[in-house]
Amino acid sequence: MAKFVTAAEAAELIPDGASIGVAGMGLSGFPEEVVCAIRDSFRATGHPRALEIHQGSAMGDWGVGNSFDGWDYNKRETPLGPEAGVRGLSRLGEAGPGLVSKWTGAHVGSAMALRDLAAANELESWCLPQGIAVSLWREIAAGRPGLLSKVGLGTFVDPRLEGGRMNECTKGNVAELVEFDGEEYLYYKSFPLKVALLRGTIADENGNISFAHEGIINEGLAVASAAHNSGGIVIVQVQYITKNETIAPKDVKIPGILVDYVVEATDPMACWQTEGRYFEPAFSGQVRRPLKAIPALPLSERKVIARRCAAEVRDGFVLNLGVGMSADVGSILAEEGYIDRITMCCESGMIGGVPCALPNFGSSYNPEAVVEHGSAFDIISGGGLDMTCLGMGECDGDGNVNVSKFGPKLTGPGGFIDITNATPKVVFCGTFMGKAKLSVGGGKLTIVQEGKIHKLVGQVEQITFAGKYIKPGQDVLYVTERCVMKLVDGKMTIIEIAPGIDLEKDVLAHMDFAPAVSEDLRLMDAGMFEEKWGGLDTVFGE
Repeated sequence: MAKFVTAAEAAELIPDGASIGVAGMGLSGFPEEVVCAIRDSFRATGHPRALEIHQGSAMGDWGVGNSFDGWDYNKRETPLGPEAGVRGLSRLGEAGPGLVSKWTGAHVGSAMALRDLAAANELESWCLPQGIAVSLWREIAAGRPGLLSKVGLGTFVDPRLEGGRMNECTKGNVAELVEFDGEEYLYYKSFPLKVALLRGTIADENGNISFAHEGIINEGLAVASAAHNSGGIVIVQVQYITKNETIAPKDVKIPGILVDYVVEATDPMACWQTEGRYFEPAFSGQVRRPLKAIPALPLSERKVIARRCAAEVRDGFVLNLGVGMSADVGSILAEEGYIDRITMCCESGMIGGVPCALPNFGSSYNPEAVVEHGSAFDIISGGGLDMTCLGMGECDGDGNVNVSKFGPKLTGPGGFIDITNATPKVVFCGTFMGKAKLSVGGGKLTIVQEGKIHKLVGQVEQITFAGKYIKPGQDVLYVTERCVMKLVDGKMTIIEIAPGIDLEKDVLAHMDFAPAVSEDLRLMDAGMFEEKWGGLDTVFGE
């Protein structure tokens, strides 16, 4: 039978050195009030300390410095503390060194205070693929020794490269290289989990947990099972307490037999549905909003890139889009009138509807279905997507892409490695140069002022996508506003160039490797460089 305790009482239950699992994405599923109590306890007593934090996707707040829903994160003080602008796992970093000693996750960039400690070598930090991270909980829960997968081979997770280590003080690898049935695999080991820190919406008196207002059905059940079956404890923060038998059985997402302690949040700001919305019923299925027309993107190099990526989509595709520039592809499909002829989905478990960009990434307006986080990666890793469009921080002559680490800026791969490993058509997108000033219009691209940062480099700083490990038949494109490249027989090959751009002066001169140039080099569609395009009509049904 679950016990009902305060957040401060829950913090006292956590021993020094405990391995702790959290579940969710962004602020979805994050037990803000409990984590703040852990921070405050450490500040007051020095305990708990030397915690090992394990997370799947990003568990932090990209919204810092912004204002959403009329809420100014930087000025309003609440019982959670004056640092209310740094939410999520950053709370544990606010206390300085000592509270956290080890940190493992797929995406660490949004927990900014912890990220800064890792960059300063004040704690050990590893990253691994998101699908592996959220699936490994089920292996731990079932008492299995670990997870065998090809996901991560050739990337920075591979022990022959960096072993997933994100800084100099980190020792050991997140995976072992093994041979099974004559093929190479990575073996991700299980580990005992001592504490699960989770969040739901409603708990009944027996500790059964509903996710009624949660937009994402995260990996909370798997994390709770892993902790319970490891002999640990499960702590769940909720917004409401209800009497027994008022939660429908199929609405229980974490059964009470797994829950040891329930914390009813006292601060209303401790239960945000996403980083940008306290509660949006269209995310969690209570309503289906009549969506207004998505506003057209202004004509710029960003829109050109999104248009060229959209030209790779075909009728009926199941399409995954990343954050940032790649998310603009959905806007192009809407503007061109093709949004209803594809199914967009997000690795968080959203299928159908309109996926959200930051600060609500991971949620969707009006999803057709919402599945558990680990199950979403079962679909992805088994080849259930037709195409993905993802960002490209930098790439090199082997077709390697880095989105996970840039000097002291630690980010991690999120679902990038899993998704690119299994999807038949992979389209990377990004601007050709950093800090360039460009003009788009009249059917061409004009360079007003050349950029200062090379993104087509001799060797990427960290391999998040390994060009040498593409699967037979996998189609990989690299789209910029100046040119389009493709991996052809392992060689980066320029296949298209923008109208108005000189191949030698504007492209080759700013690449730190020598690409091949297709004998059939074509101009990109000049219509992409006009206010109105309409070019999907000729390719969508192919």
